[in-house]
Amino acid sequence: MALNNFVKNIRNIMRNDAGINGDAQRIEQIAWMLFLKVYDEKENDWEFNEDDYVSFIPEHCRWRNWAKDNGDGEALTADALLDFVNNTLFPTLKGLEVMPGTPMRSAIVRTTFEDANQYMKDGVLLRQVINVIDQLDLGDYEESHAFGEIYESILKEMQSAGTAGEFYTPRALTDFMAEIIQPEIGEQMADFACGTGGFITSWLKALDKKVKTAEDKEEYARSIYGIEKKQFPYMLCVTNMLLHDIDSPHVTHDNSLTRDVLNYTDDDKFDVVLMNPPYGGSEKNDIKQHFPSDLSSSETADLFMVLIMYRLKENGRAAVILPDGFLFGTDNAKLAIKEKLLREFNLHTIIRLPGSIFSPYTSIATNILFFNNEKAEGAKQGFNTRETWFYRLDMPEGYKHFSKTKPMRAEHCQPIVDWWNDRHEIVDGENNDEKSRCFTAQQLMDMDCNFDQCKFPKDEEEILPPKELLEGYYKKRAALDHEIDKTLAEIQRILGFEIEL
Repeated sequence: MALNNFVKNIRNIMRNDAGINGDAQRIEQIAWMLFLKVYDEKENDWEFNEDDYVSFIPEHCRWRNWAKDNGDGEALTADALLDFVNNTLFPTLKGLEVMPGTPMRSAIVRTTFEDANQYMKDGVLLRQVINVIDQLDLGDYEESHAFGEIYESILKEMQSAGTAGEFYTPRALTDFMAEIIQPEIGEQMADFACGTGGFITSWLKALDKKVKTAEDKEEYARSIYGIEKKQFPYMLCVTNMLLHDIDSPHVTHDNSLTRDVLNYTDDDKFDVVLMNPPYGGSEKNDIKQHFPSDLSSSETADLFMVLIMYRLKENGRAAVILPDGFLFGTDNAKLAIKEKLLREFNLHTIIRLPGSIFSPYTSIATNILFFNNEKAEGAKQGFNTRETWFYRLDMPEGYKHFSKTKPMRAEHCQPIVDWWNDRHEIVDGENNDEKSRCFTAQQLMDMDCNFDQCKFPKDEEEILPPKELLEGYYKKRAALDHEIDKTLAEIQRILGFEIEL
């Protein structure tokens, strides 16, 4: 199958279906079918390797028994297919009973479908989409690997269907963060708002380089933990994990913020946290009550920062993307969180990122905070942080900003890597432009925890005297009036009559 035409073919079919209204529904429709297709391929492996394997999905609802079209005219289609999907398949999968001892690889079927939707209204078009998906040969290594790239494009398309604060983190950035955190076999990483699994995928990619033995491979498969609140990205994340040969992904469909953070024990903590928490959102009072009063905030990103601090193991490492507002925010909760970071954690590095990282979906400026749950060597009394380095990642040469057609690439992170391994201050004294600078924890406290350092220079506005401003305005107005007159004269000439004013 021509994989580069995969998404295009499905999009063209779905455009003709009256039930599909926009990209969000189209991608969600693809998602549940892809999950069942991928799950069916995994079941082939499990049946081959396990003599006693029994599918959690009832036989008549397994992809192989209703979706396959052998070309003999017997495949379900039209109204019969719609009736089966709407009235048998979905109710059955949503109603699967998950018991306390149900294996994760089985339980994910129920949680994947519990809030899933079937939007298509034309059974013939539905059959066409199913056939396109079923043509994927995920048992073939080359095609399966190529489909991984196609799947990435499907995930990226979610951006146009997302809401404020929920954006696909560029793979170049998640890969950089996972590499710089230096995963080790036996460690567990967590993403408490994992979305489609971008950080988990990058963690696995970095950790895979350390796998040497069969025992290592088992530790590799057990190394991830994800939670996702929303059904649609959760579904995509689970499918993503199956594609990466994680047969029992420890990814749950839940809200990370609904448990009292003071109740977490060492068993609930992780060696590494990698994440880009939702921001711009607002949480209700019942959510805020799960946090200490001085750290409680209505801002979602603030709460996730607190959650991370309570779920990071001793000597654990974290890399978290946060918006600019966290760095210079002065409300009581933000100040308390930042002080806690300096006093109880080693906040060793903050990377300032260009504002167009998530373009064209948002221009919100973001940063990566790197911190460890340890006391830095040489830290002053009352602090676990000795010093915090700031580094500003400028746009690469030849780029005015990132965009959908010119996204961030892996090589664009190389300046950070070079600086990371050879830390030094970079200050243009003439222009007072600080690209990299180091501050002690006490200095940051003395600045009222203002982490807005080494920021991007802004174009200076030229402030003119009122007389010059008016003269400039009249010149621009006269030029505009001239252009309008020329356009009206041309219209009159074309129409063959004059307008009396």
